[in-house]
Amino acid sequence: MDIQRKPRPWFVRHRFPLLAGTVFAAVVVYVIVLALRPHRLTIDGATHRIAEVAVQPFMEYVDVEGLVLPIRTVQVHAPESGFADRIVAEEGAMLNAGDTILVLSNPELLRTIDDEQVAWQNSERNFRDQEIEMQQNSITLRQQVLDAEHQMAALDKSLRQSREEFRMGIKSKAELEVAEEDYRYQHQRLLLQMQSLSHDSAATRLKREMIQANRDAAARRLSRTTDRTANLVVRSPVAGQLSFLNVTQGQQVAAGASIGEIKVLTAYKVRASLSEYYIDRVTTGLPAHIAQQDRTFPLRISRVVPEVKDRQFACDLLFTADKPSNLRLGKSFRVQIELGKPETALVIPQGDFYRHTAGRWIYRLAPDGRTARRTPIEIGRQNPKQYEVVAGLQPGDRVIVSGYDKLGDAEELVISMD
Repeated sequence: MDIQRKPRPWFVRHRFPLLAGTVFAAVVVYVIVLALRPHRLTIDGATHRIAEVAVQPFMEYVDVEGLVLPIRTVQVHAPESGFADRIVAEEGAMLNAGDTILVLSNPELLRTIDDEQVAWQNSERNFRDQEIEMQQNSITLRQQVLDAEHQMAALDKSLRQSREEFRMGIKSKAELEVAEEDYRYQHQRLLLQMQSLSHDSAATRLKREMIQANRDAAARRLSRTTDRTANLVVRSPVAGQLSFLNVTQGQQVAAGASIGEIKVLTAYKVRASLSEYYIDRVTTGLPAHIAQQDRTFPLRISRVVPEVKDRQFACDLLFTADKPSNLRLGKSFRVQIELGKPETALVIPQGDFYRHTAGRWIYRLAPDGRTARRTPIEIGRQNPKQYEVVAGLQPGDRVIVSGYDKLGDAEELVISMD
């Protein structure tokens, strides 16, 4: 007789799939729990910089590099055109006012001088010839005047004699009238002759003055042209350093061309370049300083260049008191330009954490200092040493301000002090 078996329960028949499903579910739950719990990372506290949040004086300033330049720079111009015949001063040379920088040659100018000398000599010769002629004419005029004056005196005497003879009855009235008529005619003729001689004398004087003026003009032209030869020697207009000379041997130089630059080394300024971000805040009169050798050297902005180039703009600063002992042309210094007055603020030190978080969060330590968690914060103003904390931290909090490059996405840090 066959024995009929009872069917096994379903969970027995499917025990292996159920076991596998249970294990899989447990793994999934475990993974979810791990994913939901904060990610923790253990770090060595000695390798990270920890700072305390504090209320301190805060000065908003920008730290830039400044280059020492002369306050005054003078351009060197060629007063005369020519060819660079001899270069006397090299770039970098220290010059006194009047020192020779460059000697030019100008054959055309020399020919012009020769022509002006010939013209002046001809003018002198013409002046002498005409002077002799005018002197002779003057003698002739004076002789003619004397003759006319003598004739006038003779007429007066003859008329007086005729009148006397008429009074004595020697001459008739008709003869006296003839004598008086002749006198009037001769007198009028002599007056016209005297006027003519006077006009001739005035014309002679005018001609002499014109000749003299032409002679003087020729002399001035010759003098000016001759003086131009002195301009072929280009000299330093001031004492200073020849910073550059833009001329080579044999080069043609135009009159008035800028050929070099001299830096006057009696006074200096500091030229700094800043990001265009500060262009609306940097103005003339703002204070600044250079910190060096445990001393502070104050400056003040004297000029702001409004032009922005490559997202940078420049400003000039002048020392207002003592200057560094090692101040030299071309030397660079770190300059702190103050953008406001000191005021109290909640601050943390500058650190590399900002490069990773952009100031949106920071690792804040627990009171026991064994752990640190991500904490949202808000950063306000900043200077090269400090960040102003607007929200998220309190005075006395401790934070990690060193770089976060090796911390990944950890929400919490376990700080080991071993």
